[in-house]
Amino acid sequence: MAVWQPAYIGLGSNLMDPLAQVRQALQNLTDLPRTLRVGVSRLYGSRALGPIIQPDFVNAVAGVLTQLTASELLQELQRLERQAGRPAAHEHWGPRVIDLDVLVFGREQRGGTELVLPHPGVVERNFVLYPLADIAPDLEVPGSGRVRELLARVSADGVWPL
Repeated sequence: MAVWQPAYIGLGSNLMDPLAQVRQALQNLTDLPRTLRVGVSRLYGSRALGPIIQPDFVNAVAGVLTQLTASELLQELQRLERQAGRPAAHEHWGPRVIDLDVLVFGREQRGGTELVLPHPGVVERNFVLYPLADIAPDLEVPGSGRVRELLARVSADGVWPL
């Protein structure tokens, strides 16, 4: 019997009605196999990062319990992205219909090309930490510290509750 693992998923969109895209993706998480959505943050707006001029993002974080492996969860999230119209090949730091990232998966730490855990952006991205703190302020991000401590190190500039 597979063990239930807690995982946290970051969601973001800045194309094709981003608010609706994030809400639909949150709903779609309830259909993942062997996975229960157990928490959802507030929705946040955020300025886009990187060199490309683009619309602001809508962001959220969902907490799940899953019997999937981290790689299987990633594959399921990529399937949901494709169903929402995100092309497989997309511009790094570019606009997107939907972006679904595995932020933290249990206590797992791994490097690699397919999946890095915890997600390397968790510790520095306010648009991830604010929603993550809504649902898991005491979560220990493996190798980095508690979410509330990480949140205290970042600025609120460029992120706002919706």
